[in-house]
Amino acid sequence: MSSLSEQVYSKVLKQGKVRTNLTIGELTEIAVKKEGGYISKNGALCVNTGKCTGRSPKDRFIVDEPSIHDYVDWNSNNLPISTESFQRLYTKALDYMQDKELFVFEGFVSNDEKYRMPIRVINEFAFQNLFAQQLFIKPKPGELKGFVPGFTIIALPDLKADPKTDGTRSEVFIVISFEKRIVLIGGSKYCGEIKKSVFTVMNYLLPFKNVLPMHCSANVGQKGDVALFFGLSGTGKTTLSADNDRRLIGDDEHGWTDKGVFNFEGGCYAKCINLSKEKEPQIWNAIRRGTLLENVVIDPNTGLPDYDDARYTENTRAAFPIEHMEDAIPEGKGGVPQTIIFLTADATGVLPPISKLTQQQAMYYFLSGYTSKLAGTETGIVEPVPTFSTCFGGPFMLLKPEVYANLLGDKIKKYNVNVFLVNTGWTGGPYGIGERINLKFTRAMVRAAIDGELDKANYVTHPVFKLKMPAHCPGVPDDLLNPANTWDNISEYNNKAKELADHFRQNFQKYQDVREDVKKIN
Repeated sequence: MSSLSEQVYSKVLKQGKVRTNLTIGELTEIAVKKEGGYISKNGALCVNTGKCTGRSPKDRFIVDEPSIHDYVDWNSNNLPISTESFQRLYTKALDYMQDKELFVFEGFVSNDEKYRMPIRVINEFAFQNLFAQQLFIKPKPGELKGFVPGFTIIALPDLKADPKTDGTRSEVFIVISFEKRIVLIGGSKYCGEIKKSVFTVMNYLLPFKNVLPMHCSANVGQKGDVALFFGLSGTGKTTLSADNDRRLIGDDEHGWTDKGVFNFEGGCYAKCINLSKEKEPQIWNAIRRGTLLENVVIDPNTGLPDYDDARYTENTRAAFPIEHMEDAIPEGKGGVPQTIIFLTADATGVLPPISKLTQQQAMYYFLSGYTSKLAGTETGIVEPVPTFSTCFGGPFMLLKPEVYANLLGDKIKKYNVNVFLVNTGWTGGPYGIGERINLKFTRAMVRAAIDGELDKANYVTHPVFKLKMPAHCPGVPDDLLNPANTWDNISEYNNKAKELADHFRQNFQKYQDVREDVKKIN
């Protein structure tokens, strides 16, 4: 155990107010009695996280320490903070915890025992400790004997930073020290900060062991065939990986070794705005006793969650153990992937609904991590904004981008993996003119890609993006497969396609150290 972790725990233990690995029922009861929690009619614990209803990426810092300085890709996502500032915040945290009742979770990250990391999560709120219990891997009997955490996460939402003296941007802070093996979180009740901090730690550590960490969901078919789904928020990553004909390995964070893939977590953190039983029955049924709902409005008449009400935030969340998902893989592992799906919600309406990628194209689109962000919601005044997130998880990738891209490219080549780019966005025109591609058709395309149906297809090459588009896909209208066919004006389509291609090229200029054959893709 690092010296600081040892000091933290020994000091808080002396206070006599530390409660370790309480049951779900005990944590829920405390959250209701003392923290404003509410039990909905479906049994879930509902909490409001106040002004922080999502991550605060500009308040996340990496302690600039000698052992990591030359490896971290310092940029607007990976902001440095001095060791002196970390020490001040650490001292503040120790002082703050002196008279507090604290909740501790001791468990693990990684379902592959070879790469498993013990973690200790210290919370001042019971509902956050419930979150940690449901998202990370619970210990089995006897596993905590001689427990030594690889990292300690200290989450104190009511502890605020002073930017003038602490070197932070605001009162919110998320600070990761790799040499001290500590994560300090303050000023935010949003549980996702805990989850993503641990994900960031794993993304730094695993590539040194030749393991590719991935921001993706994963599932497996009846024949043991594994598929990965990469995509940013709103692209359908969770929705499409929750398939009645396949079993879920995990919904968000995985590692890929020479033996296969493994889930980092023991739970799911699903976005649930506009959730419906008809479209996402598995997630709907998973929300029950033991689930934590963040910022979901409760209907005062029925006592049930109103998933369509976004008065607090669009980023409403449900945290539950993976065993709540029907047919989930409890061991959280699968074989080597045979299919990779890159998801993008292209609001310009120009990318093909599905296209097959070469190894070089896969690396290019992986590094690009493209989707669209809408500037507004009113028809006629919306201008889609291209959004790029390195490796589909830029805020959580600490190493140089080419490290992750080269690992992916090597594995695709070694295992002859099929890779597809799937557009879940618009067709027939941009947002406001065209329409969202029907989910039924998207599911049919994904199913055909995974089942090998598209291996038999004839392909045509897109004139701008050079992507291979299938001429036919079972269950999908042929005209839909070539986006130009769905536009009324082919000239407008071509101009819009060239405009998006320019955005890709401009974004890719920052990747100067990648292979030349990948740079030349677009």
